[in-house]
Amino acid sequence: MQQKSSTDMSENLVTRAVTSRDGAALAALHAHVFGPGRFARSAYRVREGKGAFSPYCRLAEISGKLVASLRLTDVTIGGASGAALLGPLAVDPVYRGLGIGSRLINESLADMKRADIKLVVLVGDAPYYGRFGFRAVPLAQIVFPGPVDPQRILALELSDGALAGYRGVIAGVTPPGASGSG
Repeated sequence: MQQKSSTDMSENLVTRAVTSRDGAALAALHAHVFGPGRFARSAYRVREGKGAFSPYCRLAEISGKLVASLRLTDVTIGGASGAALLGPLAVDPVYRGLGIGSRLINESLADMKRADIKLVVLVGDAPYYGRFGFRAVPLAQIVFPGPVDPQRILALELSDGALAGYRGVIAGVTPPGASGSG
């Protein structure tokens, strides 16, 4: 697989919110990027049964072809609302390294901040997500419903000091105004 260059996408890249019409294409992208093991991830367990895309989910298309997506799920942590789970971020391997994933993350974070989401949590790599401001969560402060390396639980406070107000088990909720399934 040959990677595309930034000039291949510069004028043809479109990012937008996910809609219910995008479900099949998103499922195909996730199958291509993550394979069958994707269903065992804890983030999938948090979203399981919620069946809706939050208003913060985004995707990227180049010349009409889906090349990347970012899923976000409204969650409660220890019963406290106002938080979101980021993930998965899926970028077609041909288009990795071009900043598409970063663009989707930045757009979603801006949307969530405007919507008064206070905290964004994920399970991921600190070197990648640290550049967006994500930091390690103190051990055992946020608990996932499945096996997770606790050192990979990261959070970004969209409201100063927000992390202190979240402690306990993370659970997905169906967001108000959500659309689609998946």
